[in-house]
Amino acid sequence: MRSGELRSRSAQDESDIAISSIAWKPSRDLRLVEWLQHGKRLGVIGRGAAWWIGDWVNYGNTAYGEKYSRAARVTGYDVQSLMNMAYVASRFGISRRRECLSWSHHSALAGLDLELQERWLDVAQERQLSVRGLRDELRSWRRGNKNVIANVDRLELARSERAADDAGHGSTRTMTEVRQRSTVGIAPLPACPNCGYDLQAD
Repeated sequence: MRSGELRSRSAQDESDIAISSIAWKPSRDLRLVEWLQHGKRLGVIGRGAAWWIGDWVNYGNTAYGEKYSRAARVTGYDVQSLMNMAYVASRFGISRRRECLSWSHHSALAGLDLELQERWLDVAQERQLSVRGLRDELRSWRRGNKNVIANVDRLELARSERAADDAGHGSTRTMTEVRQRSTVGIAPLPACPNCGYDLQAD
C-alpha cells in the first residue's frame, strides 16, 4: 500500500477500496449493489467535507487558539479556503444547515443576518435553485428587483402563516410588515466571537 492511502472495509459488503487524495480504486470486482453503496458514501463525504473542515477549524481555534497556517499545512488547503469554510460553518449552526441544499448555497447567504438567511434558504429550497440561480436572485434582490422581492415576501408570509397555524392562532402579519423586514442585513466580519477570526493568518 502506498503512503497516504487508506484501506477501507465495509462490514456489509466486505469490499476493499484503496483511497488516496487523488484516487478511489477497488481491489476486486464490485457487485452493482456494492458500487452503489460506495457511491452513496462518497456523496455524503463530498457534500459534507466543507462543513466538516469548517467545524474542525473552528474547534481548533476555540480549543487551542490554533492559527490557520498550521491547519493549512495539515489539510493541504490554502488559508483563504479554510477561513471561508470556517466562516460559513460559524454562520450556520448545525441545526440550521439544510441537507437538501449544498454548502455553496449556504456560503452565498453567509453574510446576511440570520432572519434573511432563513428566508433565502426557504427560497432556494422551495424553488430548487442552483447555486448560480440563487446568486443571481440575490443580486437582483439587492438591486431592488420588485419581482424577486415580491417572491421572497410571499414565501416569508406563507412561512409566517404556517408557523401561526401550527401555534394554533392566526397570523397577524401583513405583506407590508414582511416587506419592512426585508431590508438587507449584512453581518459584520468576523461574525462569531468563538470561531477565532481575531487570530492572525500566519
